[in-house]
Amino acid sequence: MQSSSLRSSPGLGKLEQRWTEAPYRSYLYSYPHKTAYRDLQPAQSLKELWERDQTDYYFLYMHIPFCGARCGFCNLFTLPDRRADVHAQYVDALRRQAEEWAPWFKGRTFSRFAIGGGTPTLLEASQLNRLFDIAEHTMGLDPMLASISVETSPETVTEDRMRVLKERLVDRVSMGIQSFVEDEAAAIYRPQKPRLAEDALEKLMAYQFPLINIDLIYGLPGQTADTWLYSLEKAISYGPGEIFIYPLYTRENTILKPEQIRSAGTDIRLELYHIARQRLEEAGYRQFSMRRFAKDTSFAHKNVLPFSCQEEGMAGLGCGARSYTREMHYASRYGVSAAATRSIIEDYVAADSHAAADYGFRLSGAEQKRRFILKALLHREGLALSAYEDRFGSNPIEEHSELRELLSIELAELASGVLRLTTRGMAYSDAIGDEFISGDVRELMNGYIIR
Repeated sequence: MQSSSLRSSPGLGKLEQRWTEAPYRSYLYSYPHKTAYRDLQPAQSLKELWERDQTDYYFLYMHIPFCGARCGFCNLFTLPDRRADVHAQYVDALRRQAEEWAPWFKGRTFSRFAIGGGTPTLLEASQLNRLFDIAEHTMGLDPMLASISVETSPETVTEDRMRVLKERLVDRVSMGIQSFVEDEAAAIYRPQKPRLAEDALEKLMAYQFPLINIDLIYGLPGQTADTWLYSLEKAISYGPGEIFIYPLYTRENTILKPEQIRSAGTDIRLELYHIARQRLEEAGYRQFSMRRFAKDTSFAHKNVLPFSCQEEGMAGLGCGARSYTREMHYASRYGVSAAATRSIIEDYVAADSHAAADYGFRLSGAEQKRRFILKALLHREGLALSAYEDRFGSNPIEEHSELRELLSIELAELASGVLRLTTRGMAYSDAIGDEFISGDVRELMNGYIIR
């Protein structure tokens, strides 16, 4: 910790204000953000790219871009479409992509497998089962060596779907509830009644998956400290091993517009965050990031292999999925509007080959360093200086003035060679992530045109 004299030094007030005046300016769930991706010229051969990659263990991800309805806060790559034939055609395309990619991963080990979306469990049980067949029989996943996670929704918690997840050794099931208050759910165009969410959770908990996650959102229109606590207490009462809390984000391309939040008057999101952190810790949850609170969960039923928090070596199958190597991030085009999303999905389904990356971001050495720092710093584990030095041959604090600033204003602390955010610093993770964006990446993000 920094001394009180340093903490009160002249100039630190303005510095602290710069880091903390806009706590929710940007949600940097990956670095660089996909809005920084551009056309790759020439296109990159994926065979050559993956042959150069020397990661020890890999992350297999499948993206299902369909959902029952688009929520008011959503700006993800997803399309409301319940048609079973459309889903089947998409899974056919994903299988073809996996067959093309599988030779590049022969002999490599996946230590994580996740199916996200959209809502993967919107697929019929037979199609959901096919995804696991593709993972195991085509890509070579050993489910006894990998943690497996699937996203679901209250309306899709059915016996046949949950039976598939249980039989395929899924470890973690994540459900987005967002709020147990009907008026708040309606305000974000959430197509569910609280009773439906409660019934779904009761069914889900009965399957005794090793880890259940519940997502909640704070800062909803009309939400108060009391109603936020009500939703928290409801979530805690089901005993999930993990609870994610997200501040409400609005963008110009979401149904719910930023001005609708501003018109509500005072922004109470930071207050609600602190209420949640205190209550969750009282209930036995440890804070692992600004959003993730979890209890200690044993995975003794499997021999799960390690995976770096830097998330390199991630192979993303499906339209909208991202793939990461140390030097390259790539994906399909990014769209938010229904027309753009539908067009991108149709192109994916009709494609003859997925052997080249033509849209993504090449990470320079400097950008690899920033990514390494962010992926470590924004989690409880923190940034081990020795790990950075082993990887890059230099000291991160000497190279990055942002780290020195965080230490000077006590948003971070250095102990036993690990630089971690303080409890207060964790609350400003979004602002910290935003401050670390390089000028080159920010220029690309600002220049992106939403489709």
